[in-house]
Amino acid sequence: MTYKANDGRYKEMKYNRVGRSGLLLPAISLGLWHNFGGVDSFENGRAMLRRAFDLGITHFDLANNYGPPPGSAEEMFGKILKTDFAPYRDELVISTKAGYHMWDGPYGEWGSKKYLIASLDQSLKRMGLDYVDVFYSHRPDPNTPLEETMGALDQIVRQGKALYVGISSYDAEQTAEAVKILNDLGTPLLIHQPSYSMFNRWIENGLQDVLQENGVGSIAFCPLEQGLLTNKYISGIPTDSRAAKANTFLSEERVTEDVIRKVKQLNEIAQNRDQNLAQMALAWVLREGRVTSALIGASKVSQIEENVATLHHLEFSNEELSQIERILKG
Repeated sequence: MTYKANDGRYKEMKYNRVGRSGLLLPAISLGLWHNFGGVDSFENGRAMLRRAFDLGITHFDLANNYGPPPGSAEEMFGKILKTDFAPYRDELVISTKAGYHMWDGPYGEWGSKKYLIASLDQSLKRMGLDYVDVFYSHRPDPNTPLEETMGALDQIVRQGKALYVGISSYDAEQTAEAVKILNDLGTPLLIHQPSYSMFNRWIENGLQDVLQENGVGSIAFCPLEQGLLTNKYISGIPTDSRAAKANTFLSEERVTEDVIRKVKQLNEIAQNRDQNLAQMALAWVLREGRVTSALIGASKVSQIEENVATLHHLEFSNEELSQIERILKG
């Protein structure tokens, strides 16, 4: 059946300006890190992408190594672009990244110009695109001069392979230096993608200030802390959860009694707000307007629907924020 996007897709979504740029991003973006790879159900991934766009999510975030296997999330997304989203390409913001291991040998990871440009060429081919909207340096490279990495990003924009550039997981000092180099080159840094959640607040120690001072946007990944900040773990570790599976980023050891105690207390506040815990956790990340967009993952359509419903209640009272602080510090 031919896909036709929902005519009302822009009525409910909230869009935020990215730093001092002209670009707007949806407050909720969809990442294809998990559940869109070659080992996953194509039809389920397709249903999630369609529903996300119908709800006003215009930004889809990928990376060269997303899958598994690496590259397969981009291939899957490329198929959906061709069959479903081709008429809507100019309504989409598509981002990808390079930085982690992608192929064997000395040129298959990190931040050299050789790797970044080759990787983006491969990503464009997998997705069937002439350009991406945002291309990221996925992580800082301790062994490559920052001038080379940022120079590669500048070259990529000048070649027309990306409209904007970003960085991910750079600390405050590295980010400030990256901003200066890119400004001098004439390709401003658009956005930073850090991890950020109630349980992971490292960006509050200087990085957010650097971004705000320099007019750089931010998109927070893992705002639900790999599922910890949901109702999933309140009664123990489900057999189908990430913490129960081997070779995942959320280990069973992280689901401690102290964490569960805090999760239960946070859940009580969420219930009093007529939200579930995941919705409150997303709203918390977006509070004060310092984060442009919260980057969610999903394994089913209903999760996307629930997360987008967060936008119905983004405000916090001072008392709610104080209660949350006491729980997180307790």
